[in-house]
Amino acid sequence: MCGIVGIVSDSGVNQQVYDALALLQHRGQDSTGIATAQGRSIHMRKAKGQVREAFRTRDMRALLGDLGLGHVRYATRGEAENELEAQPFYVNAPYGIVLVHNGNLTNTRELERELATVDHRHVNTGSDTEMLVNVLGSELQSLVNGSGLDADHLFQAVRRVHERVEGSYGVIALIAGHGLLAFRDPFGIRPLVLGSRLSDSGRTEWMVASESVALTGSGYAIERDVAPGEAIFITPDGELAAAQTHDSPVLLPCSFEYVYLARPDSVMNGINVYESRLRMGERLADTIQQFTPSGSIDVVMPIPDSSRPAAMEVARRLGIEYREGFYKNRYVGRTFIMPGQQQRKRSVRQKLNALESEFRGKNVLVVDDSIVRGTTSREIVEMMRSVGTNSVTFTSAAPPVRYPHVYGINMPSRAELIASGRTIPQVNDALGSDFLVYQEVDDLQRAILDGTDIQGLDLSCFTGEYVTGSVTPEYLEWVERSQLS
Repeated sequence: MCGIVGIVSDSGVNQQVYDALALLQHRGQDSTGIATAQGRSIHMRKAKGQVREAFRTRDMRALLGDLGLGHVRYATRGEAENELEAQPFYVNAPYGIVLVHNGNLTNTRELERELATVDHRHVNTGSDTEMLVNVLGSELQSLVNGSGLDADHLFQAVRRVHERVEGSYGVIALIAGHGLLAFRDPFGIRPLVLGSRLSDSGRTEWMVASESVALTGSGYAIERDVAPGEAIFITPDGELAAAQTHDSPVLLPCSFEYVYLARPDSVMNGINVYESRLRMGERLADTIQQFTPSGSIDVVMPIPDSSRPAAMEVARRLGIEYREGFYKNRYVGRTFIMPGQQQRKRSVRQKLNALESEFRGKNVLVVDDSIVRGTTSREIVEMMRSVGTNSVTFTSAAPPVRYPHVYGINMPSRAELIASGRTIPQVNDALGSDFLVYQEVDDLQRAILDGTDIQGLDLSCFTGEYVTGSVTPEYLEWVERSQLS
């Protein structure tokens, strides 16, 4: 999971990209980067850390041009500490291409061999994004000729990229001197939203981003989602062309976007994230009623922030008082997306503090968005005990996470997933809670898709069924051996 944005503007684009990345900061905190195009020149700056830490005035002044793109990184491949793996990535042929990518490719071993022996392109890092920009560059170079580059060349190149790469990918690229290209994997696993606005001169400006909040927070109106398998090309003058570049696209978006990753004020694939989380709470309340003793709960509390809508709806549905007893230090990052188990564990107590008067002597039902490794959940239960909570009913708005997530979320190993190989009572014992209730898989899917015509979701981390159809047990074993969380 990362955050990406691309803008074609009527004036200098650097500040717009910076502001949009700040709105997407929740999607990644390891590193960030911005690239701009000024005619045929590409200007780029990337660094470790968050947006506000990475760019100084001198950096912004050097990012010249009316076209730009940016990235905030949450590492799912390679090493979070490696600055060489920060995006964007650049290749000089053909024309000069700079690219950002949200997602995860699942056939990198094959691509690495092909790039070396067939395409004769050098890849300098372990990043699948660097592989992706080289695949795109290679396919585009094989198509262009003396007549120059047009949208049809780009769309044909993207069609060939779909044939070669597997996994999840939302992509934005600048083609030096020509414009901005965006495309999405044939399953639409990772989100990509298109927006527009009129400049002061009356010209249409365009933005493509991971979440609608980047558009609306920047004054752009949402046009639509980029469709699965679709490619969009925007010229420097603001002319837009679009084409379907895959023969059999199907929309199966990642369920974890709605559970945790996305901001609640975003709309993705036509689904309001906040409303989907309210519906998760409604369905979770029914399951809680079924599996917990009547009268055993005095108060409902959320783990801030992403579980708040579900917790409010649980309390309303059960007719139990809703209170907020956990207070969040907003200057500590999201612990789930921090690299390394020790850093995540250390950050839990720094991030959350329990108000004793809200817990002492009470039977508390706490709602979290999900339980992944159990690190945060275990620390929270201990914190509640330490301030005198009488009993702890721990609930999750998502089902048990039992399988690796290979499409862009850092859950590579079954060994670190607390629910993998355990029954729910065993997970309850491991957390130290009195009762434990999870959302049902079917209830989660219905909560997210209610009112839409979308046929399904990627639920692979809950069910072990991988929507691309190319994830084998051998691949999962390789990921567990080679990829650190």
